[in-house]
Amino acid sequence: MPRAFELQDETLGSEDFYREDLEDLLQEGAWKEGFNEWAEYTTLDEEQVRIVSDLGLFQAFDFYWDPTEDRLRIDSPTIPDDWRERDATESLSSSTVSLIDGELDDLGRAVQEVLEDYLERDDEASDYGWSEETYDEREE
Repeated sequence: MPRAFELQDETLGSEDFYREDLEDLLQEGAWKEGFNEWAEYTTLDEEQVRIVSDLGLFQAFDFYWDPTEDRLRIDSPTIPDDWRERDATESLSSSTVSLIDGELDDLGRAVQEVLEDYLERDDEASDYGWSEETYDEREE
């Protein structure tokens, strides 16, 4: 289950977060396009980006379709609570951890915007039109 998702009676049992479909779009270029846009304005330096990479945080983003709100959502990763015990993050101050967490949120939003563009472009010609009508048809 996504972190921010709350089960509701009207959707119980029909949650389809479309993660595989979203992963396909990310691999088709949405991740690269969003990442490159974010990289142009991020305030993270090379060392901080290496730390994010070493901690596997770039792979920890969770993009999913929220059927209760009928929209694309994201759970962005954060620096782990035990960051002081990890070798890769020995040099991080609390303010740097906050900066990195904020930049990860920005990256997630940049990629989410690209994914939404991909979904809008593909809406008419693909299975990615996950609107209320889609759910209504599946319940019949």
